[in-house]
Amino acid sequence: MRRISVFGATGSIGQNTLDLVRRAPQDYDVVALTGAQNIAQLASDAKALRAEVAVTSDEARLPELRDALAGSGVEAAAGDAALIEAAARPADWVMSAIVGAAGLAPGLEAIKHGTTLALANKESLVTAGPLLMAQAAQHGCTILPVDSEHSAVFQALIGEDMAAVERIIITASGGAFRDHPIEDLANVSVAQASCHPNWDMGQRITIDSASMFNKAMELIETKEFFGVSPSQIETIVHPESMIHALVGFNDGALMAHVGPPDMRHAIGFALHWPDRTHLPVERLDLAKIGQFNFRAPEADRYPALAIAARVMEEGGLTGAVFNAAKEQALDEFIAGRCRFTDMAQAVDRVVDAMLSREGLQNATITLDSVGQADAMARALTVEHIAKTKG
Repeated sequence: MRRISVFGATGSIGQNTLDLVRRAPQDYDVVALTGAQNIAQLASDAKALRAEVAVTSDEARLPELRDALAGSGVEAAAGDAALIEAAARPADWVMSAIVGAAGLAPGLEAIKHGTTLALANKESLVTAGPLLMAQAAQHGCTILPVDSEHSAVFQALIGEDMAAVERIIITASGGAFRDHPIEDLANVSVAQASCHPNWDMGQRITIDSASMFNKAMELIETKEFFGVSPSQIETIVHPESMIHALVGFNDGALMAHVGPPDMRHAIGFALHWPDRTHLPVERLDLAKIGQFNFRAPEADRYPALAIAARVMEEGGLTGAVFNAAKEQALDEFIAGRCRFTDMAQAVDRVVDAMLSREGLQNATITLDSVGQADAMARALTVEHIAKTKG
């Protein structure tokens, strides 16, 4: 029986992970489940799966969690320290699916214990990729990518020599506004941006898909995880979301990973790796699908991609600045304090401002330095958006 923990258990990735666990409960001993605001879901899952501990990141919600778990034998805990303590508990496999930069510290703690880390938290690689990968190597931890795109690349590379790889192509659905008039993007609503044409995801990642910031993050992840140069990484709009990524080799061949837009495929691959096993996902009928479509991403529609290219070239703490500015700009958009198109402008300006300060590119990446860059970038983003609105 494998000991597993799921960080971010109440989100879409976490719930899909638990769906697979529930299908074979005899195979798993659940150590820790964590969440944030959805206490009812967290407690229900913790009791049903007999977790050792359930943790909410919101300390103010601890009494509510304790009440919900009363008599179940499941421990209740809350706050950042409790998340770290949960990550330090021995486990064979840990899902890192906390949304945002908050997922970095628990992931790093889990790595210290030599576990297998299933990485769905994009921000860990974007903000501190060199630190994460170095820690994994030091502690003998295997990191398995859970983003559908990076799982696809990982699978396409099995048995291949990285020296033979010429290019990695990350596909993008294009999001909610792939066919929307560009001149009207400034006036789209939060509700419009929160509806994805293909995937069922949380609000924040769905809006990031509409702006292509999600894909921008994935390009940076590709560089950090697979160790390729920015010039080898491409993105292409593929509206069907069935080809998740392609790897091009030095003989001209392209290896594509094809599957339904269902996160249980990437999660299941990581959960059962190095083996493959049956997964409850749709089997594609290629004759019914008929064709796959591709088109180049429009620079004016998706300015986030150009910002990501710059971040990859600059390196250092630029990724931490980029992510923090992106997260804060998204907060501002959801709160109605800026327009959809203001987000990319704010992130670009903040990256500019931070790069003008000496040492950002060459700074040592630590939890503290990432935290400092994060705080500064968020403050600058708020300041920029307030000036723009004024």
